[in-house]
Amino acid sequence: MRKLAWDEFERPDPEALKHLPKHPIRVLVHNVRSIHNVGSIFRTSDAARIEHVHLTGFTGTPDHKDLHKTALGAQDAVDWSHHEAPLPVINELRDQGYTIAVLEQTSESTPPDDVSTDVYPLCLVVGNEVHGVADDVIEEADLALEIPQYGAKISMNVGVAYGIAIFDLARKYRDVFGPPGEEKRTVD
Repeated sequence: MRKLAWDEFERPDPEALKHLPKHPIRVLVHNVRSIHNVGSIFRTSDAARIEHVHLTGFTGTPDHKDLHKTALGAQDAVDWSHHEAPLPVINELRDQGYTIAVLEQTSESTPPDDVSTDVYPLCLVVGNEVHGVADDVIEEADLALEIPQYGAKISMNVGVAYGIAIFDLARKYRDVFGPPGEEKRTVD
């Protein structure tokens, strides 16, 4: 075994990536205060090849130079938009057929790998580092996802929790439907 060199990785460049099929998953990032967490979410979103990052509230955008320290160019590879408020985005996505899932501890939370396969397309909502997802957003959600934790702490960094959840969701999609653009056909 040896560590691979950078030139051994076969990865699409950001322009080619824009034309490749993506997992039918979006993320809505609401009121995340740390630009480094936002950059991490962009980098993870690129790695998971999701459709779009919706930034709402006071969440920083790729216009902020410090985001680039953690995004490392992913901000150029992932489609994104900024909106003042989350609820209009949620309503628009729901009208387009998206399931709205909050990544939050609620009375009805379920682990991301336990979701049913009929939740796709899906928009995962993540919230503020201290206060989590806002109550008015939780009220609009179709389901709540929670990362199981086995230690003394009851929460995780938003970027870390997002990474775990998004890869569980992408893996679940691929297991059932196949890679984006190569979806398995089901026989009725």
